Amino acid sequence: MSEAGSILVTELESLVPELKDALTGASDSDGLEEIRVKYLGRKGLLAAKLATLKDLPVEDKPLVGKAGNAVKTELTELFAAREAELARAGVDAALSRFDPTMPGRTPAMGSLHPITLVMEEICQVFTGLGFEVVSGPEIETDWYNFEALNLAPEHPARDMQDTLYVTDNVVLRTHTSPLQIRTMMERKPPVAAVAPGKVYRRDSDLTHTPMFHQIEGFLVDHEVSMADLRGTLTSFLQQIFGKDTRVRFRPSFFPFTEPSAEVDISCCMCGGSGEVAGAPCRVCKQTGWVEILGCGMIDPEVFKAVEYDPEVYTGFAFGLGVERVAMLKYGIGDLRMFFENDTRFLSQFS
Repeated sequence: MSEAGSILVTELESLVPELKDALTGASDSDGLEEIRVKYLGRKGLLAAKLATLKDLPVEDKPLVGKAGNAVKTELTELFAAREAELARAGVDAALSRFDPTMPGRTPAMGSLHPITLVMEEICQVFTGLGFEVVSGPEIETDWYNFEALNLAPEHPARDMQDTLYVTDNVVLRTHTSPLQIRTMMERKPPVAAVAPGKVYRRDSDLTHTPMFHQIEGFLVDHEVSMADLRGTLTSFLQQIFGKDTRVRFRPSFFPFTEPSAEVDISCCMCGGSGEVAGAPCRVCKQTGWVEILGCGMIDPEVFKAVEYDPEVYTGFAFGLGVERVAMLKYGIGDLRMFFENDTRFLSQFS
């Protein structure tokens, strides 16, 4: 081997003790990275010395190249060993600070939304009364949402719905009553069902939102009467709000029921007294009563739309807003709190 070749081999081999000394002084990952770049980087000392290999005589290149590869392998192994050593030291340091006698941290647990809780409770009460739970599309045709429910195109009650139209004949359902039509068209009496779900209207204030939840319920059979409706709803409301809850029915009007009624319950906040701690009750406005739902006997025109014989069958239907029930049940004053996703509010229901 020529003198130039011998000198280059010596220089390459001298990198090994140099790297050992440098690695001994490295105490963290940043220091290791600097050393790696200095010795093993693309522009590092090893690369610079191997770049001069081209200037050696041809007969020296195989021997010097072999020595260079051996040095590179040793440098890489030294670096990897020091890197692993520092990693182990970091783990040991972390473990030394760990106290196994300390109690663990319980991760924060989520919970069902209060609307979901109330909806499930309502459905559970009605399934206990013999009703089944049905579901259907939130985008409905005008026929299912209005006409089959005795709301003709020119009917003034359509203005009360504040409908959101997709097309001239397709709407975001304004109530869950279309599921009454769909269910009755699919089966013959006797049938009893509740239909929970989202509905949509042009509303947005303290007590209304563009999207909210309703539960429609109905029962059809031979000789169903207003007394059956009253008994069913009284049982339901007392299971939801307490057995001491008083219930009253007031005459009202809905296009799809005749006769129709509004149902009130004794105020949950003041117990029906009209006062809370000597002050006027803001929930019932001192009346002692709170409106909770609408109901009535299914109109014969609705039976005709689903090809039920109104001379043979009778039935009742009712509908309630889930948010309203939740607000009364939990004493919540602003409907929008249900949709703000404030974990301080939602965690109260876990």
